[in-house]
Amino acid sequence: MSSNRVIHALYDDDDVLLSAVKTIRSEKHHIEEVYTPFPVHGLDKALGLEDTRIAIMAFIYGCIGLCVAIAMMNFIMIEDWPQNIGGKPSFSYLENMPAFVPIMFEMTVFFAAHLMVITFYMRSKLWPFKKAENPNPLTTDDKFLVEIELHDNEKELTNLLKKSGAIDVSIIEKQE
Repeated sequence: MSSNRVIHALYDDDDVLLSAVKTIRSEKHHIEEVYTPFPVHGLDKALGLEDTRIAIMAFIYGCIGLCVAIAMMNFIMIEDWPQNIGGKPSFSYLENMPAFVPIMFEMTVFFAAHLMVITFYMRSKLWPFKKAENPNPLTTDDKFLVEIELHDNEKELTNLLKKSGAIDVSIIEKQE
């Protein structure tokens, strides 16, 4: 059974937030989401989040970019339109490869960077013109918000959050 009531705890310091998250999790409460104005070092570990696989995808995308660069240069400079530039032979890709290294490097970086951004946006479900899901505008300025789903433990949770350093605790009906 899922409740649509959540409790919002507002914090004004990232160290207090990190300590509070550890306290809340040690009391076996499930934190739905944490909204911060900037990345907080160690928050992902405190929340128990899994490591990201974006680095693996960056490597794969870089390899794809390298393969595209090699195929593109071989076709353009060797097969389709061979040219004698500075006396370099144009009948073999391997003989010309040292001149192609900058292009291979740039295509590797280009593919990795662009495809990682696209992957991140798709994975995060961030689309153009998407409505912001930020429940409190103060979290874009200097406050930190912890969102916890309520399960008939309102009083206990409120006391725990205030004890952990929350400057404001409020109960919200979540819109679906």
